[in-house]
Parts: sequence; structure tokens; C-alpha cells
Amino acid sequence: MCGIVAHYGRRSERQIRKMLAKVHHRGPDEDDLCRFGDLWLGHKRLSIIGPEQGHQPIPNETGDISVVVNGEIYNYRELKRMLSGHTFATRSDSEVVVHLYEEMGTDCVRVLDGMFAFVLSDNGRPFAARDTLGIKPLYYAEDDKGIYFSSELKSLIDVVDNVKEFPPGHYYTPETGFKAYRELKAPFVDMENWSEADTRQAMETLREKLEKAVVKRLMADVPLGVLLSGGLDSSLVAAIAKKHTGQEQLNSFCVGMEGGNDLPAAREVARYLGTIHHEYVFTKQEVLDVLPEVIYYLESFDPSLIRSAVPTYFVARLAAEHVKVILSGEGADELFSGYSYLKAIKNEEDLHRELLRSIKALHNINLQRLDRMTMAHSIEGRVPFLDLDLVTYAAALPPRLKLYGNGQVEKWILRKAFEGYLPDRILWRKKEQFAEGCASDNIIRTMVEEQISDAEFNRERYLISPPLRTKEELYYYRIFRQFFDSDSAVATVGRWATA
Repeated sequence: MCGIVAHYGRRSERQIRKMLAKVHHRGPDEDDLCRFGDLWLGHKRLSIIGPEQGHQPIPNETGDISVVVNGEIYNYRELKRMLSGHTFATRSDSEVVVHLYEEMGTDCVRVLDGMFAFVLSDNGRPFAARDTLGIKPLYYAEDDKGIYFSSELKSLIDVVDNVKEFPPGHYYTPETGFKAYRELKAPFVDMENWSEADTRQAMETLREKLEKAVVKRLMADVPLGVLLSGGLDSSLVAAIAKKHTGQEQLNSFCVGMEGGNDLPAAREVARYLGTIHHEYVFTKQEVLDVLPEVIYYLESFDPSLIRSAVPTYFVARLAAEHVKVILSGEGADELFSGYSYLKAIKNEEDLHRELLRSIKALHNINLQRLDRMTMAHSIEGRVPFLDLDLVTYAAALPPRLKLYGNGQVEKWILRKAFEGYLPDRILWRKKEQFAEGCASDNIIRTMVEEQISDAEFNRERYLISPPLRTKEELYYYRIFRQFFDSDSAVATVGRWATA
């Protein structure tokens, strides 16, 4: 994991170094900035795989192709076997990208299994790409001096205006512009011809695919742990990770305020699984004190996202004291109908469309939260539920198996598929938003009501379109504009997060 920057054009080295310095937190282990003709590639490295040999940019054998990569390529061993005619100079998973490009050109992105954003130099011409779901971030901007790329908004905003998010599932070359290489599609399946045997098979397949997804993400040459809220999603990830780490001790991490539900629930799961469990209890004042820093790193002013980002910030800070990689339960609610608002959707085809939309929208809301809050503390977050094979399968399951029965039990098939993995009171625990489980969700709203008058809100809410919805959002927006005083920065913000 790391931070990357690139520029194709006529900007000075000083400006590119300024961009690179803004993503130092993403990769404090080492950095480099190299020029290939008119293309600059910069890299800040957090070493996870092949820590002694993963210096970037990574060249091919002849040096005419080089790449900077942010992310992990989980099928790199399989790809290395396919590329046996090439000489690999490192143990880094990122090196497969340059050799794949030699063999396949831009089609190389179609065979990468992982979370990634990269910029490659082909004799000084750029080729940039981002993974299908946008798990790893990438931004770009263009002006009369060229095109710019960076892992984070803050890296670009002081150098160039008109910053945009690089679209997930796309690649870019000067010749093609932005071109889609993959889009998540899932046909609607009703249950008219669905049998109990089909349901049993679906449960078995889900178990196989989620276990495989977790095992893939245990790949690391550094200490690894799990974020554990005590809810279904993180507890399942922890249970599978513990099962496959053998005699190794697995670290788990939870935060909350006194009186929250997450801390006791996570303790129960940790005892059941036998993890080395770490907790941090934060205070009301800490929540208020850390808000500007959270907004700066998060690069958002969405209220739901910020409320959930605060405990994520605290738990990432705690985890960073012990590990460099953490697994999280992001994506399960979108795949398996975990949010309460979905219960109001009575038509199954409408529910299917909404779930598919919510998965595709994760890139600049929930995934942005996990990436930015973990990277703020220089650790890597991994998301097994968003394994592309699992997502493709689960997204096509009948919606009725996800939001089940008259009681509308959310994530029903996921719970049933993993009976026996966890105690029933955890397996069937009601979904809570992260900030609710941590007992921190009302602190900021209460404070904001006291600080912003109705007249102020009505005067300022129409500064952007769509208008700001609440005083709380206005409060966050004001802080956001202190760091990112650009209309194009505002346009990159994902809004209406369900968090």
C-alpha cells in the first residue's frame, strides 16, 4: 500500500515533489520520484509484501516500462507462473503489472485480481488504471501544462484546479482517454423456480467464496489484524481469519465510548475466537477535538460518513500500534441488504437495482472512509466482502434471500450460511451503524445545534447544489472548505452515505 502521484506534461520537479509530500502518510517507509521523458512517477511506500525489495517505480527487464502501484494484487503468484519467461527482480506483487503490460498491453487490467490504482510509463507515455469497485483511490486533473494523477485530493488541489475522481473500472492513455474495462453487472433472479436445494447450494457457495476471499487477504509479510465491532460482518471476517491463521495469534481491535454496544459485543467475539484483543475507549471531547483532522484525511463533508469515520480513525490509530494490515467488513451491507432503509422497498426488482447501485457507489463513500482513516495512520485496510468473485456471485442472488420473510431479517442468507461460526446472539445481532454502536453518533449533532443558528443555516445551505441538508453538514462543510477551497474539490465528495 502506498501513495502515488504522476504528471504527464510540463510542470516542474518542485511542483511534483509538493504533490508527493502531501501523501507521505500513505507510505512513510520510503519514497522516490523519477522522470521518464515528459512523465513523472512518484511513490510513497508502505511495505507489505517483499518489504526489502519493493522499491518503486518498478521497471521491466529493459527499463522502458516502469510503474507505481497503490494496492495489492492477490493473484500475483499465479500471474508470475504465467509470466515465467520474464525475469522478476523483486518479491513484490506489484512487479507483475509491468510484465503483464509487456505481454497484454492495456488488457492487462482484465486479469488483475485485487485492489489497485497505478500509473505506468511506456517509454514516457502514461497508462493509468483503477480497480473495478474503486477500492483504491485515484484522482486526476488536466490543465494547459498536462494531466496529473494522485492517490488523494489534497495532493492535487494546491497545484491544479478542476480535480476529478478517476472512475473505477477504467483505464487511461493519451490515445484512448478514459475507457471502461469492466463494469459490475448482475441479472435479477426471482424465486419462482428457486428450490430449497438451490438455497442450500447458494449457502455452500457463499461459504466457499468468502473463506477464499479472506484467505487471499491474509497474504502479507508484516503483522496483520482485524477490525472487530462485534457485529455480523466483522465477526465473520475475524472467525474465518482465525480459522486460517493456524497457531499464529490474530490481533483484533475495537473502539467505543462507555455505554456503547460494540465494546462488549466485540469482547464476546474475541473471547469466543481466542484473538489477542485490543480496545480503546474514547471521550466526547476527543470526538470534537479530532474532527478537523478526520475531515482533512477523509476529504468529505458527508454527515453519515464523518460520524462513522471518527471511530474508524480511532480504531485505525489503535491498530497501527500493533499491525500494518487490517481486515474489515465493508461491503456486506450492500451485498446482502443490511441497511434499514431497504426494508421500505417492497418490489424485489427495485431492491435488486438499489443493492447494485449501492455497491457501485461505495468508491467515494464507505471505501473512501476505510482507505483514508487507515492510511492516516499508515496501515492498510483490506475488504474480503468486496472480492470481485464473491461480489459477482452474491450480487446475482435473489433479493428475497437477503431481506427475508415478513420480519424482513436483513442479511438472512449470510447469517444462515455461517451458522456455527459464531454464537447465535452475535450471528443474529441487529445491524447498527458504526457510530451508533460506538455511542458517538449524537455528540456532534448536539454541539452543532448550539453553534449554528437557523438564520445562518438558511443563509449558507444553498452555497452548493444539491443544498446542504442539515446544520451538521454545514459545520463539516465549513471545515472542509478550510482545507479544500475549490469548487472542484466539493464536486468529488460522495454524499448520502448510509455508513
